[in-house]
Amino acid sequence: MEELHKPFWPAHRPRDIHVPETSLWFNLATSAARFPNKTSTIFYDTELRYAEMKSAAERLAGFLQQGCGVRQGDRVALYMQNSPQFVIAYYAILRADAVVVPINPMNRALELAAIIADAGAQVVIAPQDLYENVEPLLGRSIRHVVVACYSDYLTATTDLDVPDPLTAPRQVIRASGVTLWRDALERGIQPGPHMSTADDLCVMPYTSGTTGQPKGCMHRHRSVMHTAVAVVVWHGLHHEERGLCVLPMFHVTGMQHCMNIAMYLGSSGVIMSRWNRDMAGKLIERYRCTRWASVPTMLIDFLASPTTAGYDVSSLASIGGGGAAMPEAIARASEARFGLKYLEGYGMTETMAPTHANPEARPKRQCLGIPIFNTESRIIDPQTLADVPQGDVGEIVVRGPQIFDGYWNRPQATEEAFVAIDGKRYLRTGDLGRMDDDGYYFFVDRIKRMINAAGFKVWPAEVESLLFAHPAVQEAVVIASKDAKRGETVKALVVLKPAARGRQTPEQIIDWAKANMAAYKVPRVVELVETLPKSSSGKVMWRELQEQEDRASART
Repeated sequence: MEELHKPFWPAHRPRDIHVPETSLWFNLATSAARFPNKTSTIFYDTELRYAEMKSAAERLAGFLQQGCGVRQGDRVALYMQNSPQFVIAYYAILRADAVVVPINPMNRALELAAIIADAGAQVVIAPQDLYENVEPLLGRSIRHVVVACYSDYLTATTDLDVPDPLTAPRQVIRASGVTLWRDALERGIQPGPHMSTADDLCVMPYTSGTTGQPKGCMHRHRSVMHTAVAVVVWHGLHHEERGLCVLPMFHVTGMQHCMNIAMYLGSSGVIMSRWNRDMAGKLIERYRCTRWASVPTMLIDFLASPTTAGYDVSSLASIGGGGAAMPEAIARASEARFGLKYLEGYGMTETMAPTHANPEARPKRQCLGIPIFNTESRIIDPQTLADVPQGDVGEIVVRGPQIFDGYWNRPQATEEAFVAIDGKRYLRTGDLGRMDDDGYYFFVDRIKRMINAAGFKVWPAEVESLLFAHPAVQEAVVIASKDAKRGETVKALVVLKPAARGRQTPEQIIDWAKANMAAYKVPRVVELVETLPKSSSGKVMWRELQEQEDRASART
């Protein structure tokens, strides 16, 4: 079945690729040697050159080693928003032969403490606005904190509306174990010889924790390098690319598309610390961005704004991403606005971004694409583990060089994450999908998300996609609601477009659904809401909404 997609493989691309047998640090070192005076990052109009970035990373690495006692293989927590400091700190940790533990900056003190304790990280790099969450851990699980000030890297005059935490002046924090970023760099300590190889641990991102405690995914330099190079070769990227970097870099998609790919190429990144649709349009226009890695919720928001229509986005040569299936209606609107097909892909924290991608010359809508270089995938029955007939729905499993080693200190969870088929070790994704006659993979839903409505299987992702075709619907999420007769029934939480608010009723949406989808899929309950909760990576947090619904049902 894997051979079906051969006729649609990207033209003039090899079937397999070779990646550098080095640590990721060599990517930054090489780009700085080749392009010392080229812009590496643009941060609200402040530019940083490659030579400056490498120098800062080396000095911070030296401080980590000699000032914080970081040794090879130690885990160092990186708790920060998108910024030049995030990139510098990430590569400084690698230069010090340590392992990056990226932590969501939205996490509060208890969540932060849990990950730091699990990872055994004794050193943290954090911005001053989040220091209050780190301070209680000093002298306990943490022995040293490097505190950064975002405004140190905002030196250019700008007319942009920069978020407040970024413009705050540097604070003086005096406490045992605390060193300010600026002071650490000014010591000018050079690191020892770089010892890490492609086989050493590189980064340990944590899963979201929505199905239990967050788990650290162990990735070696080799697995991170693979998807970085694979994306470059797949799309034919070059060093003159300029990407809009708004996906969070602590997450594997942003980490690869907004940072590690640029360091490998020697290209430039226009960094946004948080999503703002008008800022995105302004930066694409101002810096003639050529690539925009996004998620569907960003495009939905961008297309819903009347002001973004005025920005010149003609420089974009590629727009795409993943995280959720792109609704058909939004894909059409996106293509009309940008003149580009949205290129969907598929990956996980465990796979360091893509395992599947759509060929640029022949993408399909609402499609994960085909397995990328050196990667195998199949669809199996979740219970029997046997291959399902082509076109049937089953669990997606994958194997390839980008697959993680396992979960940190969780051998049982690691064992459960893999399955042996025909003598090969595959990662179980927990996602349901199907494969068409051309060998393209399509996402159906999460295994645990299925709604059983009177014996009919309802996939929320499919109903959501259909609802996006309603002219009044801006966003929608579907969850299960308890029903005395059907067991479960379909409930939709809907955000209306501004022009439809106060004019559209839940009953009208239900009537429209009855005319446009099978009866068993029709939402029996529609609730109009102002907003939907989203993670920092832009995904709608359906589990949170489902848990709220379950609690409400339990009370009644």
